[in-house]
Amino acid sequence: MGRLIAGNLPSYAPSHQTLNPKSPLMGRRIAFLGSSITAGAGALEDSFVDYLVATDGVIAIKEAVSGTTLAGNAPDSYVQRLYHRIPVTQPLDAFVCQLSTNDGRHDKAMGQVTGGQQRHGFDETTTLGAIETIVAYVQQHWAVPIVFFTCVRKHDANYGKLVQQLKVLQKKWHFTIIDLWQDPVVKAENRAQPLAMVDDAHPTRLGYRNIWTPIFRQQLTDVLRQSEA
Repeated sequence: MGRLIAGNLPSYAPSHQTLNPKSPLMGRRIAFLGSSITAGAGALEDSFVDYLVATDGVIAIKEAVSGTTLAGNAPDSYVQRLYHRIPVTQPLDAFVCQLSTNDGRHDKAMGQVTGGQQRHGFDETTTLGAIETIVAYVQQHWAVPIVFFTCVRKHDANYGKLVQQLKVLQKKWHFTIIDLWQDPVVKAENRAQPLAMVDDAHPTRLGYRNIWTPIFRQQLTDVLRQSEA
């Protein structure tokens, strides 16, 4: 608990950070769909999203509910929240989605990657079907760059397989992946900053500020520049 409190001191909060008015992300409208990592469950509900708002002037839609899955028809599933909580009339410059670690824990079927020409009719009760549903929906309604990010956690064979299937889907749909799963640089940073994590998966405020936010800042800047080149 001391580690938790020390990593979440008020001085680390987004409200104590300095806005960079020259940030290339200033005024960018970005939706973030996810679960506990996007929510900031280990950081008093502050996540990298809130730091991007505070330091870079991102206009964020933070649609994050801890413990939720990509797959399924529950009202709090990723797909249902995308349908009902992010209005299609909301202008967006980019869309970011967390590759949930919860699907495996809730025994959701992984499903199959569909054929290269299929663009609708996916099985939302499976994880891969939900991912394809999300990508197709975002492309249809906003036609903006899509970014998926994988999560940091201890070894999990099922999640490792899901990450590999996400990379297969990337070839079909051409979205970007911020691959933090087993990332050696992130692992090294976490070891160097022991207050950065609450557990194997959830960052503290310090972890989000020092490790996660710089990664997302750079990756999103690159993605938006490439999309407008």
